[in-house]
Amino acid sequence: MAFMDHNYLISNTAGLKIFDTVKSLPVVDPHNHANVKEIADNNCYSDAWQLFAATDHYVWEMMRKRGVPESLITGKNASAKDKFLALAKIFPEVAGNPVYEWIHLDLKRYFGIEELLSEKTGEKIFNAVNAKLSTDAYRPQNLLTGPLNVEVMCSTDDLIDTLEDHDRANTAFGKTLIRPTWRPDKAMKIFAPAWRPYMDQVAARFNLKLNELSDLIDAFKMSHDYFEARGCRASDHGLEIPVPADIDYAAANKVFKKAMAGESLTNEEVNIFMGYILAEAAELNSKSDWVSQLHLGAVRDVRATLFDNLGPDVGGDISNHYLDYAPALCSFLNRFDSRLKTVLYCLEASHQGTLATISRAFGEKVALGSAWWLLDTPIGMRRQLEYIGSADTLSNFAGMVSDSRKLLSYGSRFEMFRRVMSDVLGDLVERGQMPEEIAFDLAGRMAYSGTKKFWNL
Repeated sequence: MAFMDHNYLISNTAGLKIFDTVKSLPVVDPHNHANVKEIADNNCYSDAWQLFAATDHYVWEMMRKRGVPESLITGKNASAKDKFLALAKIFPEVAGNPVYEWIHLDLKRYFGIEELLSEKTGEKIFNAVNAKLSTDAYRPQNLLTGPLNVEVMCSTDDLIDTLEDHDRANTAFGKTLIRPTWRPDKAMKIFAPAWRPYMDQVAARFNLKLNELSDLIDAFKMSHDYFEARGCRASDHGLEIPVPADIDYAAANKVFKKAMAGESLTNEEVNIFMGYILAEAAELNSKSDWVSQLHLGAVRDVRATLFDNLGPDVGGDISNHYLDYAPALCSFLNRFDSRLKTVLYCLEASHQGTLATISRAFGEKVALGSAWWLLDTPIGMRRQLEYIGSADTLSNFAGMVSDSRKLLSYGSRFEMFRRVMSDVLGDLVERGQMPEEIAFDLAGRMAYSGTKKFWNL
């Protein structure tokens, strides 16, 4: 098999036939970190570094791992060309990591560049990409509706966001292509140093005085209504571990007032507040038939020098297999049993069994999301899909999400997923475990129609 040829990631004849039925389906992406302002402004990308790597901490981590100095990754003084050439120089050394495949997919599919990125080809590829980026065809809106074939995508937005960029972008598209996603994490994470000043922002946004926890819940309701009027279909919550959902108001209000007064909190008090807030958000979602997304298990910012110098979301996060999900997660799901759509995302492979069996136990409204972050690789996706098929049901899979800050990911990451999915289903067909016609139907559901239905898109 040649590098990224017709058989890329597919090892059986049935899988190739299945992939042919899904490869051209539109992209439906229920979760990403798109820069909606960038899309609404619709300016030409300045250069290849901006498009491929300027916002992608997956790329940054690979460069650091191969010894590239930070000045040529996130530094402000190095030119885009110097950064791209630094990436090109070490790029052959990251083969085997999905970053190597994603960027070569982007070059091959959207720029017609077959050469491998390396120190020898870096400048030539940089110039060739830049030449195309200067044309209208490569503006963000034209890429999304053209070669990337995006039908609908859901960004990630703070509860105080006013979403004007969504309105501008969708007006330009002539349809609702970008939907917001309601993410109240900053209000929920009472332990964060920025929480108290953020409360002042919430109060100003909704013209409220936050004297009681009920005032914050009123702000939640106002924000939730605002997002719903603009096409929102889901909330998103990042949790290192789930929190209990059976907290009474008085206990949570006591913690809220203590934090508003600037007093320090115990871990138990933090969990009391977070559990109450998560449950209140879920109650709002239940009434609106929104999906509650629980991104579980990310241990944030463990590399102190990165966080101190660059802040969050720069590649300093890990997974931890010692975290215990089951008790609090079952508490949450029991409270909302059969009345709340919930998607569970798994970051740590050893937690997949727990989440899959919980999903199985709680029925059709609880679904497993695509293999997340450190698992959104060919091996991670394959193992997840194989396990879902045996412990839960592939028919209830919530669908692929890009989880990306980079526009071209709607092409490369979705192609990678569809190929892995086709290979897994093809194996089932060729081992006599699934009829071929059922596999074709299931592939379409997992890649497109089932996702649209579950998320109300």
